[in-house]
Amino acid sequence: MLPAASRLRRRADFTATLRRSRGIRGCGLLVVHVSVHPDSEGPARVGFVVSRAVGPAVTRNLVRRRLRHLVAAALDRLPRGSRVVVRALPASASASFAELDTALTQALDRAVRP
Repeated sequence: MLPAASRLRRRADFTATLRRSRGIRGCGLLVVHVSVHPDSEGPARVGFVVSRAVGPAVTRNLVRRRLRHLVAAALDRLPRGSRVVVRALPASASASFAELDTALTQALDRAVRP
């Protein structure tokens, strides 16, 4: 599970992150937006957007739980002070855990690359 200090919760944080970043597509399953704040010393903070287009509530919650678990394992690779928004696309509803892991890893690596 993600630590409380590593979660994006406010709408303003989501909006600011989306405006300051470009989206990196991960194998057609998700889009990762990363905004790095070099002056911030806090931990990396992550938020998730899983819309109704992904599926019914049970499916959306399953996708969100899987993504949360994968991001928690990848927190140490994110730069300090960065803000990340992971947006699930409809194809993520039928993706396996391994496929989501591959897509997220590739997208984060490309987004964080200098």
